[in-house]
Amino acid sequence: METSPARRRRRAPRPRTGAVALTDRDRLLLAFAAEQRFVTAAQIALLLATTTTAADTRLRVLSTGGYLLREQKLYGAPAAHRVTRVGLRATGSDLATPGKLDLATYRHDEALVWLRLAAQRGRFGPLRAVVSERRMRSEDGRRERDGPRHGVRLGGVGPNGRDRRHYPDMVVVTDSGHRVAFELELTSKGRDRRERILAGYAADRRIDAVIYLVDRPAVGKAIERSAARVGISDLVRVQNVRLDRAQPPVSGVRAAQRSHARGGR
Repeated sequence: METSPARRRRRAPRPRTGAVALTDRDRLLLAFAAEQRFVTAAQIALLLATTTTAADTRLRVLSTGGYLLREQKLYGAPAAHRVTRVGLRATGSDLATPGKLDLATYRHDEALVWLRLAAQRGRFGPLRAVVSERRMRSEDGRRERDGPRHGVRLGGVGPNGRDRRHYPDMVVVTDSGHRVAFELELTSKGRDRRERILAGYAADRRIDAVIYLVDRPAVGKAIERSAARVGISDLVRVQNVRLDRAQPPVSGVRAAQRSHARGGR
């Protein structure tokens, strides 16, 4: 008796890039992701006021559709999601795609997202704007850039022939117009480098306060000593922070506004 050939299993067709129907919440998610190096499900859950499970499900869908790149490079860590060119186009973002995950800065980059969420959720009071480091570097790097640069001048010329500049991790513009720079300092920079940056802040009249967020007292003490040597202790605030949710006190932001109101910097 002749047997019929076995039927070949039909593979499910791969989804076309960008084929997922986007909702308004998806566009909000992608626009937020565009400003970060990567995001996690717990962070998106806070952004969208939903559960981590629901956020992770949607992140998987958007990754399958090509809007995000999902990666898990650290054992036990949540999956990281980087926005792709498709995701940037979907929101009209003018930013470039984020670079590859850097394990050396992974903890720092993840904590920055919590800091951004804290700012957006009103932790620092009413704000006119929240500007990410990614945004600052992108805009300063454009040839057609008009107006003042975001970066703080450090003096001298860099390898590319341009002024050497330092970029805060985040800048917020308060409702009263004050500019506050945030530095998430998880490791101690060398004294010379740290004091060059502080001297740059001292000379930049656009900055009303610099808040250094630290998770180790020794790092905070080193910053305070350097600020005193540079002569800007009144400009610099050092505050402890929990990295999982970035819930720093708001005293530094409020102090900047009070100082300015009294006729300070």
